[in-house]
Amino acid sequence: QAQLVESGGGLVQAGGSLRLSCAASGRFFSSGTLGWYRQAPGKQREMVAQITTSGATHYGDSVKGRFTISRDNGKHTVYLQMNSLKPEDTAVYYCGHGFFSVNSWGQGTQVTVSS
Repeated sequence: QAQLVESGGGLVQAGGSLRLSCAASGRFFSSGTLGWYRQAPGKQREMVAQITTSGATHYGDSVKGRFTISRDNGKHTVYLQMNSLKPEDTAVYYCGHGFFSVNSWGQGTQVTVSS
């Protein structure tokens, strides 16, 4: 399984921005799909954004136009730039890796957006 370490969460006011980082172990970074997922209290975990090794991206409907996923191949790191944050974006954000489904998860990082 991939080793994934997230960082960058915190508290921000509505309308603000945050950038999350996910450092992935080398051999997993160059295969499969990496993505960001989130889980709010009482809700199921949902896909936020995914990026393939070729750089193709896919976003959840609720974050399109506000969030951007990117990858730095030299640093084996995936980023999630979050702009125009809303209180409903409050959740624990997880980095995930897999091929046909996610089979490795990071420990998660809390993002809290105040109104």
